[in-house]
Order: sequence, then C-alpha cells, then structure tokens
Amino acid sequence: MDTGTHLVMGIGLAGLAMVDPVIAGNPAVQTAVLLGTVAGSQAPDFDNLLRLRGNACYIRNHRGLSHSLPAILVWTVLITGLLQLLYRGSLPWLHVGGWILLSVVVHVLTDLFNAYGTQAMRPFNEKWISWNIIHIFDPVIFTVHIIAILLWAGGIANPATLFPLMYALLFFYYIWRTLAARSTVRRLPRLDKLHATEDTYIAIPTISLDVWNIVKQTADGTFHVGNLRRNHLSWLDTVKCDDHPAVEKSKSDPAIRSFLYFTSFACAEVIEHGWGYEVRWCDVRYRHRKQYPFVAVLLMDKKYQTLGSYVGWLSDERLMKRLRMDTY
Repeated sequence: MDTGTHLVMGIGLAGLAMVDPVIAGNPAVQTAVLLGTVAGSQAPDFDNLLRLRGNACYIRNHRGLSHSLPAILVWTVLITGLLQLLYRGSLPWLHVGGWILLSVVVHVLTDLFNAYGTQAMRPFNEKWISWNIIHIFDPVIFTVHIIAILLWAGGIANPATLFPLMYALLFFYYIWRTLAARSTVRRLPRLDKLHATEDTYIAIPTISLDVWNIVKQTADGTFHVGNLRRNHLSWLDTVKCDDHPAVEKSKSDPAIRSFLYFTSFACAEVIEHGWGYEVRWCDVRYRHRKQYPFVAVLLMDKKYQTLGSYVGWLSDERLMKRLRMDTY
C-alpha cells in the first residue's frame, strides 16, 4: 500500500488497541501504543533509504528483506525497545509489543495484495508474492480509516467499539475483492475473442473497483495489454519482445539484472544507432498514457560495452534526458 494508507492503518490499529484494558486504562500507554503502531506501520518501508545507493539497488531490494519473516520480528523488537528506553522501562512491554507486532504484520500482509508484492517468505523463498487484488491506493480502505479516525478524535464514537467494527467490515471487503479478482481471471478466456489454449492472463487492480488492467501472454512470449470494464475487454497494445544478441548481452548488466530479478513480465526492445545499441526493457504490467514508465535501459557500443544505463520510473522524455546526462 502507499505511505498514506499505511499511516492511517497505524493510527487505526492504535484505536483498535483500546479493546485492551491495560492500554485503555493508561493515557501514557495509549500514547506509546500510538507511536509504536504508527512506527510499525511504516517500518518495513524504511528501505526507501536504499534510493541513496541508486535505483538499481532500490528496485532489487525494496519490499524484500525488510518485509521478510525475520524482519517482522526485528522491527517489532527495535520499536518496542526504543519506546521502553523513551519511557524508562515503565511500559507493559507484552501489551505494547503485541500491538506493534500486529502493525508490522498488517503492513507486510496488505502489501501482498497489490501488484508490486513483497518477498514475505524470505529466508525460505525469495519469490516475489503479489496477489493482484487491491490497488496500491484503495480509496475505500483509506476513506474508511479517515472517517473512523475523525470520529475517534472528535469524541463521537468509542474506539473500542468503532475500530473492531471497521476492521470487521474491511475483512469482508478484502474477501469480496479476492473473490472478484479470481472471478475476473476465470472469465477472461470467455471474454477474449482471440483466446488460445496456451494463453495466460493476469488481472491487475486499478483505483476503480470495476476496472482491471489485463495482461495476456501468448505461447510465443508476446504480451497483449488491455483493460476490462465490467464485461467489456479491450486490447490497447501488443508488446513483442525482440530476439537480438544485444538483449542476451544486456542481461549481464547489474541494472538489468536488478530489473529482471523483480519482474517476470519484462519485455525487451532493441534500437540500433550508429554508435551501438539501445536495449530497453519495460514491465508490461504498468501502462500509463500509452507508455510503460517502469523501465531498465542499457546503452552499448557495437562491441556490447556499456555506455550508460538507467532503471526506474520515468516518462520517455525524462528517460532520454537522464540517459544523456549519464552518458556524456
């Protein structure tokens, strides 16, 4: 989920903690739990600092180790320990730590539901898990949290009643979205007039609940990109991967390896220039305004020696400007 949604979830979990009599009966502990759940709801994304080491490092590792099973415990112990130091050891650490643990778990769990996904099963498995059920920003989840927080802050509703009800409703909302996602994928072959037996589909949620972005991969590796609005399937673009020696050579570049490590929906295009080759990898899941802004680009001379590279999110215009800066 996005940072704003994780923030309101952290506040919401502090409201839910009011069902715990040990917390509800002590204002100082309530404040500590609020600080802890907000920090816990943000902690796994502290790996955004990896941007300082470059986009390739960030893309390869974001939502990786920081969202793993060991990291959940590390974040919980670290935040609980810092709060104990701040409160000079006066906090009921099992109660405070338990709610902090829940906030970290909720962060990692909700990230599994979107298209970006996480490596939540590390160290047992480095596979990226993305369930394609909830958009990275879901207006229903965000709005419901904002309303509940305002009711709590205004003293209009008892948090011990309000937040259990809210999370019960969101639990059923997640079930409904899960069933909707599975139903969408199952009916795509029937809606696709060009369907072949070997075709595979994924449906990616959008900010609109009744619109899904669709990616179909055919037996020859070609991707078809479109969207589904209710029962109307429209194909918007076809992306065919180039078969060129420069594509294979590019896979040894660290930036390209980081990109391919993250996504299995990458397709390469080779553009020949007088000075060499431009190999442009794009993630076909992310189409925006007729472009694929999540890219990895490598410039090589005629002997396949690297001249410059870039990996990240950019429009075509900004990408070419960035490559010129890196090359010259």
